[in-house]
Amino acid sequence: MTEAELAYAQTLTPSEQDHLQRRWYWYDWANSAYATTIAAVLISPYLTAVAKESACPGIEDGQTCHTNLNVLGVGIAPGSLAPFTITVSTLISAVVLIFIGAVADRSEHPTRLLGIFSWAGALTACMMFFISGTNWQLGVVLIILANVFFGASMIVYDALLIRIAPPDDRDRVSSRGWAFGYLGGGILLALNLVLLSLHDTLGISEGMSVRISLLSAGLWWAGFAIIPVLGLASLRGTVATPVERSAGVVRGSITQLATTFRELKHYPQTLSFLLAYLFFNDGIQTVIGSASLYGKEQLKFSDSQLVQTILLVQFVAFGGALLFGRLAREHGAKKLILWGLGLWVLVVLAAFFLPERAFMLWLALGLAIGIVLGGTQALSRSLYSQLIPRGRESEFFSLYQAMERGTSWFGTLLFGLVYQFAHSYRLSIVALMVFFVLGGYLLSKCDIREGIRAAGNQVPRVV
Repeated sequence: MTEAELAYAQTLTPSEQDHLQRRWYWYDWANSAYATTIAAVLISPYLTAVAKESACPGIEDGQTCHTNLNVLGVGIAPGSLAPFTITVSTLISAVVLIFIGAVADRSEHPTRLLGIFSWAGALTACMMFFISGTNWQLGVVLIILANVFFGASMIVYDALLIRIAPPDDRDRVSSRGWAFGYLGGGILLALNLVLLSLHDTLGISEGMSVRISLLSAGLWWAGFAIIPVLGLASLRGTVATPVERSAGVVRGSITQLATTFRELKHYPQTLSFLLAYLFFNDGIQTVIGSASLYGKEQLKFSDSQLVQTILLVQFVAFGGALLFGRLAREHGAKKLILWGLGLWVLVVLAAFFLPERAFMLWLALGLAIGIVLGGTQALSRSLYSQLIPRGRESEFFSLYQAMERGTSWFGTLLFGLVYQFAHSYRLSIVALMVFFVLGGYLLSKCDIREGIRAAGNQVPRVV
C-alpha cells in the first residue's frame, strides 16, 4: 500500500469501514449465483444437450452423438462444444481484462463500472433462458459474453478491497466476503434443486426447469448487485495508479504490464510459485467446470443429482479452507498445498474408475473435492501474498490475474481434445492429472523462505 493510499484508509473511521465492508460483501453474494448455478452446474450439460439435438435430432438422453457440428467451418463434436467454448471465453478474457484493469484504475467512480459490468453480465445470464431446441450458437455467444463481464466485474470488486479495509483487516474482510458468496450461491442452488426435482409435479419439462434456473441466477445477480453498487458509491478511484493517468488506457496498461514482467525476474521464487499455481489451478478449475458434464454424460446422473453434489461441494469447501488453514499453522502452507494436490490426483483417479449411476460414491467424491478445493485455493492465495514485494501488492496481483486467465484454458482445451478424438469423458478427466503432477513438482522446487526474504517480507514461523 502506498503512503497516499494508507493516508486515505486512515481517514475512514472504524464505523465507516464496517459500513462499507458490509455493503462490499453483498457482491460476493450476488455474483455467486452465476458461478454456481450457471457456470459450475447447469450450462455445460445443457449446452451439450442442445448441441447433440442439433447434430443428432431425436437422440436419446445419455447416448453419444458421433456427428460433428459445423463451428466456423471446423467440425466439433457436440460433447466438446462446452469445454471449447469456455476455452475461447477464457482466452478472450485474458486479453480484455488487462485493459479493463487499466480503465478501472483511471476511473473516478469505480462503482459505476462495477454496476455496468455486473448488470451486463446479469442480463447476458438472463438471456440464457432463450437457449432451447437446437440454437447452440446463442449459447456459445452468451457464455463468452457472460464470462467476460463476470471477470471484468471481479477486477473492479477486488480492487475496492484496498479502499475499504486497512492491510491488517484484509484477510478477515476478504474471507467473510468469500464465505458470504458460498452461502448465497448455495441458497439459490438449493432453490433450483427443488425446481429441478419437482418439474414433473409442477407441470414443466426438465429443459424448462433448467432454463428457469438460468434466468433465476441472472436475476439474483442483478438484484443483489444493487446493494454494493449504491452502498459503495461514495468511493472514488485509486489515489495512486501504477502508471500515470496521462499515459492513457491502452499505452498505460501495456506499459504497466511490461514493467511488472521486468520486475518479476528479480524475484525468481515468486515466479516459480506463480508458474506452479498456474498449472495446478488450471487443473482445479477444469475439474470443477467439467464435473457436471462428466457426471451427466459419462456417469448418467440427473440434473438434480448434480445440483445436490455442487451444493455439497459448496458448503464443504468453506470448511476445508478452515481445516487447511488450521493445519498450516503447524505444517506450513506449502506442505498443505502439496498434500492437497496429492488428494486432487486421487480424486481424478477415483472419478476415472467410478461406476455409472453410483451416486453415493459420487457424493463421497464431492466431499473430497470440497475439502481440497477450499483448502488449496485459500492457502495458495495467502502463500502468494507472502512472496509479493511490499508496496507492490496491486501490481503483482494484477499480473496474477492476467496470467491465470491467460493459461487457464489449457485444461479445458485438453479435456475437449481428448473427448474429440477418443469420445470418452473418462479419458478426458484422467488426463487432467498432468496439471496436478506438474504443478506439485514446480511447487516442491520453490524455496518459499528465500522468496519471502527476497521480497523484503518477514518470514513467518512456519511456511
